[in-house]
Amino acid sequence: MVVIPPRENADEWPGAAPDPGVKAELDRLTHTFLGAFTNTGGTLPNVDVIRDVFIPEGRIISNVGPEPVLYDLDGFIAPRRKILTDGTLTEFSEWEVAERTEIFGGVAHRFSEYHKKGFLHGAWFEGAGHKSTQFVRTPAGWRMCSMAWDDV
Repeated sequence: MVVIPPRENADEWPGAAPDPGVKAELDRLTHTFLGAFTNTGGTLPNVDVIRDVFIPEGRIISNVGPEPVLYDLDGFIAPRRKILTDGTLTEFSEWEVAERTEIFGGVAHRFSEYHKKGFLHGAWFEGAGHKSTQFVRTPAGWRMCSMAWDDV
């Protein structure tokens, strides 16, 4: 058994600053995911791009209600495609306003704050929340493997 002594400053992680190219790729994946739901100005949402940014076995978890709701990719995409194209949710967009990304070899984590707005059933709304996203490096490049969110 290997025993690792505690750090003098537990708030600091070991290692050099992350590769800016990796950080830029994780930024791109995050912004692509968030942009998949945009239907402002008559644009159509591109929810199928979620399959491009996630590994096929990815999981997305809503922790908004009394119990977490777990989705596979198809289970997440289908209801969102419906409400974003049938008039239920219009002029919708969400965007990241703050983030902290940590990269360690072939795994990474991003904690994000986001805002969202649009018309739900014809009534204007604005909201915010937090997402925790995990990434893995694959032979095809970096991909999301899991995401959990909670709205405030």
